[in-house]
Amino acid sequence: MRELGASLGPRFQAGDVVFLEGELGAGKTTLVRGLLAGLGWTHDVRSPTFNLLHTYPDLTPPVVHADLYRVASWQGIGLEDYLDDYLVLIEWADRAAGLVSPSSIWRMRIDFVDTGRLVTLQEPMTLDKFDSPQ
Repeated sequence: MRELGASLGPRFQAGDVVFLEGELGAGKTTLVRGLLAGLGWTHDVRSPTFNLLHTYPDLTPPVVHADLYRVASWQGIGLEDYLDDYLVLIEWADRAAGLVSPSSIWRMRIDFVDTGRLVTLQEPMTLDKFDSPQ
C-alpha cells in the first residue's frame, strides 16, 4: 500500500481533494504514509483520528490529512480553509458530504480481496472530458 501511495503522490496538486474510502483497517492511513513519502516526507505519519487534521505545509504540494471517523461532519473543524492551497486527503469521506462539488473529488476506494487489497482510483469529472471534438 505504501508503494502505491508513493507512486501516486506526484500525481496530485494543490486544490485536489481525495476521498479515501474503505473499511476500518483497509489501509487508508498506510496509503497516505506512502503518498507523503512520495512527496518527500521523511518523518512519522500518524493517523489524525484524535487530532482530526494533520498538516504538512512544507511539502509540494502542501498536504492536509483528515480523519473524520470520530465526527459526524466536516463542519466546524476548519477543513474548508485548506481547499484551495493544499492537497486534501480525507479518511471516512462519507462525513465530508457537501464540502466540495462531487464532480471535483478524486475517490480512492480500498477493498479487501482474498488475502490482499483492491484499490480503485476514480478521477474527478471535469467539463473538458465531455467536450466534443471540433
